[in-house]
Amino acid sequence: MNVTEQERAAYLLDAQNKALSLFEEIEKTLIRPGVSEKALSDEIHKLGQERHGIKTHWHKRVVRSGPNTLRPFEDNPPDRIIEEDDILYVDLGPVFEIWEADFGRTFILGDDPEKKRLRDSLEPVWKKIKSRFDEDPKMTGEQLYEIACEEAKKAGWVHGAWLAGHLVGQFPHERIPRDKIVLYITKGNHQSMATPGKDGNKRHWILEVHLHDKVNNRAGFYEQLLTVD
Repeated sequence: MNVTEQERAAYLLDAQNKALSLFEEIEKTLIRPGVSEKALSDEIHKLGQERHGIKTHWHKRVVRSGPNTLRPFEDNPPDRIIEEDDILYVDLGPVFEIWEADFGRTFILGDDPEKKRLRDSLEPVWKKIKSRFDEDPKMTGEQLYEIACEEAKKAGWVHGAWLAGHLVGQFPHERIPRDKIVLYITKGNHQSMATPGKDGNKRHWILEVHLHDKVNNRAGFYEQLLTVD
């Protein structure tokens, strides 16, 4: 598919806007206590198929609640029932036509002020990291990862993941088998994030914020497009 860079950016933003619409419906109709993480994930899958035309997800659906929010993406923790006064996040990678979205948000059940403070820290931290990236978009993946850790600490939390983002694009996006460095915002990636992809096109990135509350054994998660506004 031959498209201009402007068109690529527009398609990715459109995919993200569609993901946002899905998440709004998830929050309104599906997030509730008494349901298991797996059952909620299955309900989200059905909703995406029936109401949002989603046929494919480019990565596994992730629904984590309570202490499971601390577990890395790669883990598959035991299923857990979402409680009355809980915290949970949803991380989805839906494909809209041939364009990938990657979207994550944190939800709160109940009125716990510390859980709300954690959730409400996510977007401001994300915006601060993006602002610093926008000042120098040629920075390396490692430099942006260090910024993500710094901003999490400034907000009173810990950045609790080995990465702070990755590539996104036309499905399937560029991959290097068994490599967890070059195409990720992570320690050890000394390549400029402005380096073109192997197809010669601009690479587009997702920025992830993982805020861990080690004292209370929980975490919040927030992700969306970094390089398209």
